Amino acid sequence: MDAEHFDLVVIGSGPAGEKGAAQAAYHGKRVAIVERSPFVGGTAVSTGGLPSKALRETALYVSGWRKKEVYGVSLELDRDATFERLRLRASEISAVMTEAVSRNIERHNIELIHGEARLGADQHVHVVSGGTERSLHADVVLVATGSRPFRPPDIPFDGDAVVDSDQILQLDRPFESVVIVGAGPVGCEYASTFAAVGIRVWLVDIAERLLPMLDAEIAGLVVSSLRRSGIELMLGSRVSRVERDGGAVTVELDGGRTLRAEKLMFGAGRVGNTEGLGLEAAGVAVDGRGRIAVDDHYRTSAPHVYAAGDVIGLPALASVSMEQARVAMCHAFDIPLKQAVDRLLPFGIFTIPEAAGVGMTEEAARDAGLDYEVGRGWFAQNNRAAIAGDTDGLIKLVCMKDGKLLGVHIMGDDAAELVHQGQALIRHGGNVDEFIHTTFNVPTRSDAYKYAAYDALKHVEVRAAFGDVAGAG
Repeated sequence: MDAEHFDLVVIGSGPAGEKGAAQAAYHGKRVAIVERSPFVGGTAVSTGGLPSKALRETALYVSGWRKKEVYGVSLELDRDATFERLRLRASEISAVMTEAVSRNIERHNIELIHGEARLGADQHVHVVSGGTERSLHADVVLVATGSRPFRPPDIPFDGDAVVDSDQILQLDRPFESVVIVGAGPVGCEYASTFAAVGIRVWLVDIAERLLPMLDAEIAGLVVSSLRRSGIELMLGSRVSRVERDGGAVTVELDGGRTLRAEKLMFGAGRVGNTEGLGLEAAGVAVDGRGRIAVDDHYRTSAPHVYAAGDVIGLPALASVSMEQARVAMCHAFDIPLKQAVDRLLPFGIFTIPEAAGVGMTEEAARDAGLDYEVGRGWFAQNNRAAIAGDTDGLIKLVCMKDGKLLGVHIMGDDAAELVHQGQALIRHGGNVDEFIHTTFNVPTRSDAYKYAAYDALKHVEVRAAFGDVAGAG
């Protein structure tokens, strides 16, 4: 069988695959994407990030959440109608974003091939679809097949009472209670979404601290918010046994406590989608969780094969996956654009309310022995937050004694958006006094940056340039 030649063959059309393919195609390379699903976009647009965020926004809207207290409105939710609305909106967003990925692939003249890909000898990729096989020859291969939820053998998954974090979006009828195992970002996000629409939630995790990637003060505020929403949070707890019992699930924890709920969602860990790709025969090293080992250029142990995204492991963020793939293709084809992924990575946790951070946490600054200070701008004193009826949280600045900004950490509405203002200043080596000089629209949540800076400047050495800033503003 004659093989058709491509400069690049990408396996997987999720965030890494799509953006890696587009990067190469934009610079004149002939590119094909092989996708085994009938739909493009990967987990991010089908069962993961975007549909779950749509679920969150819909839950906020239909429940009225905190605003019902501000306006004196009490909402009585119709459980069946609410659940159907949640599912419908998640499905709508998935369809919209799938179409957006399709249009981007077409716009870059990338050939989309549906089928199962397997690496062969001499830089060949074999694609099987509908009983026929097509052979491609690739100068470069990018493996971007993503990941799926880890499913331990002692958890009796059935797709109904016991589900993973992908299957939870496929449930077709409402439920009153759920045990969520795994209090990482996914578990916390689903927990707060379900609690917002009146579902009873138990959130269980073996770790003693919630969301360790967050600044400890911010993580503590998230814990308080989750508990105020009615979620029973059990940290330092291990699941010892799970049983399906009629229309319910019984979950036993070490220590003797037993939980009983309609559903269990297991969301602790993920594994790489690498089975059947022929990686071992191609000389590509894979670990026990199916994750591909790569170097700083995202090249695998096979010289012509690169990998990016969730399939290589943490941080497993769509934003980072896209950049990894772009950098990989720049190295693969000597494109003088991106040589490394930005080390200053922001992250957002889409709980209700959100949490976000970028740069050095207070704990990291302390552990590094830095002479640092902290400034806080609380949303309880912010005009926009008061108007919106959501005054939880703050903007927290971590800076050196000379005012150089090291980190920004936020808990509150729109935190994942607000963090980028701090990110830009850190990237350019700026000082917190820049926030003092900046005029913010009023009322806005962004204005809390100014008051966090005033708070920090009470202590840092640059106060001499401003005089006594205590009580400024």
